[in-house]
Amino acid sequence: MGIRPQHAANATTGASPRLLAEAPHRLMFCIGASNVLLAMLWWAAWLHASRWPSFAMPQPQPYAGWLHAWIMQYQMLASFIFGFLLTVFPRWMGLRELRRWQYIPVGVGVFGGQIAALLGALGWHAGVTVGAWMTLAGWIAALVALAPLLWRENGTTWHARSCFTALLFGLAGQLAWIAFLLGASPIWAFASIKIGSFGFLLPIYLTVAHRMFPFFAGNVVSGYAPWRPLWLLAAFWILAITHLALELVHGYAWLWLADIPMFVLTLYVCVRWWPQGRKPPLLTVLFVALWWLPLAFTLYAAQSINYLLGGDFILGRAPAHALFVGFFGSALIAMVTRVTQGHSGRALVLPKTAWFAFIAIQVVALLRIGAEMAKDPAAWQAIAACGWIVAFLPWLVRIGHITLPPRSDGKPG
Repeated sequence: MGIRPQHAANATTGASPRLLAEAPHRLMFCIGASNVLLAMLWWAAWLHASRWPSFAMPQPQPYAGWLHAWIMQYQMLASFIFGFLLTVFPRWMGLRELRRWQYIPVGVGVFGGQIAALLGALGWHAGVTVGAWMTLAGWIAALVALAPLLWRENGTTWHARSCFTALLFGLAGQLAWIAFLLGASPIWAFASIKIGSFGFLLPIYLTVAHRMFPFFAGNVVSGYAPWRPLWLLAAFWILAITHLALELVHGYAWLWLADIPMFVLTLYVCVRWWPQGRKPPLLTVLFVALWWLPLAFTLYAAQSINYLLGGDFILGRAPAHALFVGFFGSALIAMVTRVTQGHSGRALVLPKTAWFAFIAIQVVALLRIGAEMAKDPAAWQAIAACGWIVAFLPWLVRIGHITLPPRSDGKPG
């Protein structure tokens, strides 16, 4: 029997929650994994109780659908985004990595905020407001940690500035949500949700894709020429903010003015960025996820044009869920898998749990989109929510398995 290398032994021994503080991606990805599971367990239970009232679920204030949208955008997805940005900002700029005291408050705020918000959804009425304030505190802690890096670097890292601008939009969305909770008009809740979608999440996802996807492909695909001009990043921003502005003034009949160009641009990017020839699965899933963007904006444009001609929202929330479940969900699995594999000292391969999660989330996205056109949409929405849990659960368990032990190669971090 052979002798196990020391680094292999480290992969299975010494696991401890204390190691979560060793690096921001460890802490925030583990929090994000918990947030995904907790948020979707509540939402699936609420949807089932609403459709099949065999058991009672509290009806939260604010409305459960709004609360679900806020939690998913500003707490669940934000957990992973903060984990990534707090890790890569110093590396993008060639600066020293952040210290524990800079990123631990972010995790405490976002995780504690979601726990409080979900307790609020289950009956503790003050919990939603407490959760909003805690999340805001974590958000501000992240901005305070990241902002000094922007003026310390030599030169200008536009991707960092783009992501930081999106975080500022997220801060504005958080403040709008708190204003609503404190008694302002429901329009502030609406604004918070829309800002979270098109001012915060979409620009950050597009910025990370612009910087990282061609870079990853160039590293592993022979002859691949990365293409990521800055005008493309600027165009993404212009179209996302145009869509946001039209949403905020209820200009639904004119959203196609932003959505058709976004469809054309994202379709071109999907074709231009697609790596030809042999490529590893861990890279393939990144670019497959990207194809949800032109599909989502096809649905957005079709909805807008139909509203212009007939005044109906024939597709309901289908465009939003093509963007959220299809693109955000798929890219989340692909990107977080790559980061956790690489930053834990493991081989850059796509594990079976990630394969399952990625394929399953494609099915879930189609189910959720189709639910808008089904005869019993509430039932299919509940089924899709359960499907989200089934898709993510093995992958989330693996994240915990990776973030709790030491790195498999024995290196720090």
